[in-house]
Amino acid sequence: MEFVLYEEQGSVAVLTINRERALNALNSTVLEELDQTINAIDLDTIRCLIITGAGAKSFVAGADIGEMSSLTKEEGEAFGRKGNDVFRKIETLPIPVIAAVNGFALGGGCELAMSCDIRICSENAVFGQPEVGLGITPGFGGTQRLARIVGVGMAKQMIYTARNIKAAEAYRIGLVNQVCAAETDAEGNVVKTAQEVLMETARKLASTIAKNAPIAVRNCKKAINEGLEAPMDQAIVIEEKLFGDCFETEDQKYGMAFFLDKNKEKVKAPFLNR
Repeated sequence: MEFVLYEEQGSVAVLTINRERALNALNSTVLEELDQTINAIDLDTIRCLIITGAGAKSFVAGADIGEMSSLTKEEGEAFGRKGNDVFRKIETLPIPVIAAVNGFALGGGCELAMSCDIRICSENAVFGQPEVGLGITPGFGGTQRLARIVGVGMAKQMIYTARNIKAAEAYRIGLVNQVCAAETDAEGNVVKTAQEVLMETARKLASTIAKNAPIAVRNCKKAINEGLEAPMDQAIVIEEKLFGDCFETEDQKYGMAFFLDKNKEKVKAPFLNR
């Protein structure tokens, strides 16, 4: 891969968009490599994926404007479809996905983060959908996911004004789950940068998720994602079926037997080696 790095540490994987000189902007090559990398994840081994960007300045600064500037109507639609296909694949990946956002997450970068299940960011993160200032609409799901995450009114305000927001406001409106600040000593010297704290936090969160029953976690993701797209009467049926499916798994039998065993050792992560 030219622009995507991928590493595994036990049951957690980290995917890094590595186009730092271009602030990790998304061009066709990056999207293709993202697609290939996601397809190649061993879902029998990996229980949680972290997506981040290389360097301290940017998660993903957006789609590559140089590539987009000369597109025809048909080419623009195809480019949007390519991005939407990849981001939808991330959104529906059976395992949870965490976006670790450092620096700029604008346009396609904000849309990539929103396709993940959980978003955490460093204190220097900046989010926005600036497309209308360029004469286009968000094209990789921004008009749809932002409204679902922060509410219709706030989404419309962000998109119509093309205004960027900082980490604190992103947290306030519910766009991110947590903001990570740099750690300093008593004299005010930086011990850990915000980006280092961000990645430590993301790995810790991913490890916590990975310690739980993997089939149950996947079924929870499926129930939430599919339920949000259905009326409540249908959504609870989706949940019932996925709940019932768990009772055919070894994880359920093991987990409940472990809970009921009064002589069990105090193990915090009974599913970690299963």
